[in-house]
Amino acid sequence: MPKQIPWWAGGIAMSLLFYFSFSIWGADRSIGASTGMAYISTMLFGLDSSHYEYTKEIESSGAWEALMLLGVFFGGLFTSLFITKSFHISLIPTLWKERKNKSVPSRMFWSFIGGFLLVFGARLAGGCNAGHVLSGGSQMAISGFIFTILALGTGMLVGRVFYKKKKACDV
Repeated sequence: MPKQIPWWAGGIAMSLLFYFSFSIWGADRSIGASTGMAYISTMLFGLDSSHYEYTKEIESSGAWEALMLLGVFFGGLFTSLFITKSFHISLIPTLWKERKNKSVPSRMFWSFIGGFLLVFGARLAGGCNAGHVLSGGSQMAISGFIFTILALGTGMLVGRVFYKKKKACDV
């Protein structure tokens, strides 16, 4: 079984993250991720801010969020390799194999659909789940709480329907 990080250590780490991201000694802004992805896309495809209105809007915040996303990736990789020692590569998670199928193309298709809906909803809501849940919740914003309740509730409902147990006659 992988080593787990205690809940209180995670709480302290989150508190420090919020303090340094919101404070004038840190980034002096809220936490989000979707703008960072848009910023990375503009860099990859060479979109010039003088031609695209949205690119102008995300130039300053997107650069910070793109660096944060790199930190999240490498921090998670470091933690899974050296602290919890839980790193492994799996194209099909165990629950998917048990409740759906063993097809990699099926898993990739549904992962794409789920990711697309998540990104579409994030842009429709004017931010991402990190922004609404983490920043909104830590600032006690009503919109952050509403988003969190609806996102978790919808996720539990969809998970219950999508991952329903196979009946004995289905096997």
